[in-house]
Amino acid sequence: MNTGSIDYCAIGQRLRAYRIAASLKAEDIAQNLRISRAAVYRLEKGEIIKIETLGRLATLLDTSLASLIGIDTEYYSSGEGFFERMRQLEEQSTHIYSHFDPFSFLLTSPDYLSHLAMMLDESGDSINLKKYATTLAILKERQTQFYRSAPNVINLISLRNVERFLHIGLVGNLNLSPGKKSERMLLARKEVYHLIELIEQQTYSPTIAITEHAIPSIAFQLFYQNEAPISLAMSPFRLGELPNVTTGIASITSSHDAIKRYRLLFDKLWQNSAKDEQAIELLKATLDKF
Repeated sequence: MNTGSIDYCAIGQRLRAYRIAASLKAEDIAQNLRISRAAVYRLEKGEIIKIETLGRLATLLDTSLASLIGIDTEYYSSGEGFFERMRQLEEQSTHIYSHFDPFSFLLTSPDYLSHLAMMLDESGDSINLKKYATTLAILKERQTQFYRSAPNVINLISLRNVERFLHIGLVGNLNLSPGKKSERMLLARKEVYHLIELIEQQTYSPTIAITEHAIPSIAFQLFYQNEAPISLAMSPFRLGELPNVTTGIASITSSHDAIKRYRLLFDKLWQNSAKDEQAIELLKATLDKF
């Protein structure tokens, strides 16, 4: 193996994401590998000396050595590990092409995280509170990081997803009283108004577009460092109405063929989408229908 071609910093980031996904603390890793907790943190910073250590870590974290090194697809079966990996990729990206249902979490209002916590709490999902707390903490850091670094995020939004979002409201399950349902539909309306404000604030080229065409059901995000593609993330997890942060397998790949195909799909949908004033009018008309 040619160690000179290995990105140890990226390996360290994957280690942290996989550790979070496995609900393991640094001391758990340290105990299993018989090293200090400080050594674990150094590993997560990319200070890896022996390739043999990576093999032991891959086994402990229930992944493959190839995935850990980055020459194979990464898989995450829990939301917290995947969202941590998203945070890492967003931090190093200058351009991000995004399609999420109903729209990217990065486009939500500052109040949305508390609404999400409420929806998760009432979802009845069999997940412990520590996992929820970890997920919410990572999402908060993602939002803070986004406003701090302000990467150029180009968001493709399905009008059908927005319609469903408004129709159902910010709920974790459908067995709510009529009064609560009305309150949650109002919260959803506020988020769409926030989306309209973001479009109105665009100074240069549009970064938000609304499509009325059929759109893939799977959420995806493309990461670029300047013009160089970094990764493609695909996710079954959703942070909108009836959220799901526990069930499914998310994947991240650096395959140039996969990135190229998804970028072509994104560009095709983007070209025929409503932007600027047209997008605002489309969203306002949708609000009027509900």
